[in-house]
Amino acid sequence: MLTHPISPVYDEHASILILGSFPSVKSREQGFFYGHPQNRFWRVTAAVFEDDVPMTVPDRRAFLLRHGIALWDVIAACEIAGSSDASIRAAAVNDLTPILKAAPIRAIFVNGQTAGKLYRTRTEPLIHRPATVLPSTSPANAGWSLERLIAAWAVIRK
Repeated sequence: MLTHPISPVYDEHASILILGSFPSVKSREQGFFYGHPQNRFWRVTAAVFEDDVPMTVPDRRAFLLRHGIALWDVIAACEIAGSSDASIRAAAVNDLTPILKAAPIRAIFVNGQTAGKLYRTRTEPLIHRPATVLPSTSPANAGWSLERLIAAWAVIRK
């Protein structure tokens, strides 16, 4: 059983919350979200907000806070083989109430179907806030081009 090793990113100005499933091996090694170089999260969000792609952990944290984004994951602990969402078993979910109490979150978005399913079945019944499921930025979601992802993710800016 692995426990989520990365603290959520948010401040009192965050207006949107983006939730992934669970950090990849690369993200766990780096100690920050979306650390795999092939994951398109940073390229997609930078394009949506018409900003430079942040490359370092401090730049990524600053990017999120500058654009009013709170970032965390649905899963607090689970059994997982490598970075494969399909292998996730025995998932326990994170408590989102500290973020929701601290920040005026107007919308919640979920990165990918695995996170979306867990959110709908395990988190939404606890906090009574729906989430919009967006296509995964993972390299495993090869059917979605960068351009299609950017178009789909543009909803986070509205």
